[in-house]
Amino acid sequence: MILLSTSSLNWYWLHRIFKFAHKAWFDGLDLALNKINFDYWDEDYVKDLSDSFKIPVLSITAPSVWMNQKRVDKIVQIALKLWTQIITFSPPHHSDKDNSWFTKYLPKIKRETHLTIAVQNVESKLIYFIIPEFKNATLNEIKKITWDATLDLWSIETSSGMDILMAQKVLWWTIKNVFLSDKQWIRTWLLPGWASGWISFLPLESFLMKLKAAGYNWFITIKVKPSELWVWTEEKVIQNMEYVIWYYKKHFLNYK
Repeated sequence: MILLSTSSLNWYWLHRIFKFAHKAWFDGLDLALNKINFDYWDEDYVKDLSDSFKIPVLSITAPSVWMNQKRVDKIVQIALKLWTQIITFSPPHHSDKDNSWFTKYLPKIKRETHLTIAVQNVESKLIYFIIPEFKNATLNEIKKITWDATLDLWSIETSSGMDILMAQKVLWWTIKNVFLSDKQWIRTWLLPGWASGWISFLPLESFLMKLKAAGYNWFITIKVKPSELWVWTEEKVIQNMEYVIWYYKKHFLNYK
């Protein structure tokens, strides 16, 4: 199933994001929670929009910082109200004083609910060139928390010898969501296949075909910069979102 991350249209109100997803025939939304968009945390409001546009919120992405057990509980509350299937968390930020919400509480939530609790890979960054921005963040470490993972293709650091095909092999059956975007050198969060000459730089085409051949039947979520969708013009937004659907069908859904 192909989902749209709300972060791809962060410059719009949630009502219009649902409208765009409905017009472009996306299967559902990934609700990317943050500190700024307070409406996203109102599960009754989001449920009304979801019912109105008949677009389910199948996935929720928690903030990458500012997390604790209380906020995990709130996110779970939202997910249960919306009948969400998967929640994606980032590894603990270096500023987190207590990591028990991650190492102990997330596995507990998975055991006690119907939810899939996934941990995503994050960009490898150092604070002051010494301190890792996120703790327990290697591919092998994130999959062992709940044995569910979200693979963010943008965050794979190719200069380290890793690529998206190798990352898929490491995470393998634990992958429950894929954040899909393209990149080319310093240009990031691009629409798939727009990196160079309409061919992915990563390469996404081979990745998606290999994913389909392996029998993957979970979510693929488009997650790009709002500017990539040309958010200044509604007609252009719809055209680009329809292009994403075409790309998904060609390289994954209809691949045999």
